[in-house]
Amino acid sequence: MAAKIFAAMNAHLAKHQKTLRTGTIVDATIINAPSSTKNSSGKRDPAMHQAKKGSQWYFGMKAHIGMDVDTGLVHTVTCTPASGADVTQVDTLLHGREKTVHGDAGYTGVGKRREHDGRTVKWHIAERRSTTKKRPKDRLKGLTEELETLKAWFRTRVEHPFRV
Repeated sequence: MAAKIFAAMNAHLAKHQKTLRTGTIVDATIINAPSSTKNSSGKRDPAMHQAKKGSQWYFGMKAHIGMDVDTGLVHTVTCTPASGADVTQVDTLLHGREKTVHGDAGYTGVGKRREHDGRTVKWHIAERRSTTKKRPKDRLKGLTEELETLKAWFRTRVEHPFRV
């Protein structure tokens, strides 16, 4: 039912000229679920899995969203087990008219994946922290850090729907 409501909302927005533009920001968040087996079936939900983020373990699902860069409207939502990699869902999060796609370091290598062959998109994906720390201490490192800061600032808009 949620998918039908979401489709109806998108149709309503399109009718009022709130259409999708040329860029998408993709992101994912973990939705926690109880890992306890103390229920009537004595089992955990099979759709939920555990995942490690940093040094913390979580049990649940991941909500992946695709958000329009210009309007801030969420145009696509998918859910997967928490153990799945973010980069595997990008193809389902894009509406097809993007010229740019923005994402955090969880989407590293997305442009090299088979499902994006032939896609003419400019990928703006954050570098992994370990990559930026290994650069020599010179002007290039400073410029790289400034560029990564700008990318992060731009992507902050995608966090708002998760707070709501």
